[in-house]
Amino acid sequence: MNSYQSRQLDALGDATRRAILARLLKGSASVGRLSEAFPISRPAVSQHLRILKDARLITDRAEGTRRVYEIHREGFDSLRAYFDQFWTSALDAFKQKAEE
Repeated sequence: MNSYQSRQLDALGDATRRAILARLLKGSASVGRLSEAFPISRPAVSQHLRILKDARLITDRAEGTRRVYEIHREGFDSLRAYFDQFWTSALDAFKQKAEE
């Protein structure tokens, strides 16, 4: 596991961050827009976004005077590769048992 995968798993350990990611799956959003969907303060949403960005799970871009956040697909590719090793191992074990 590399350091980004470790940060990604840590970031996903929080229910609010998972909910933010689920919201961003529907499309990009600003901090203000995201704050409307959660019962936490705007600064708290910003803190969660910083953690998700540090974990390379989201990206942001300037749009006028605000920042707009969206899912970072390449970050999830790294996480998928981490989980795929377990899936491959499970499938190999299943195949071996089925052939016995």
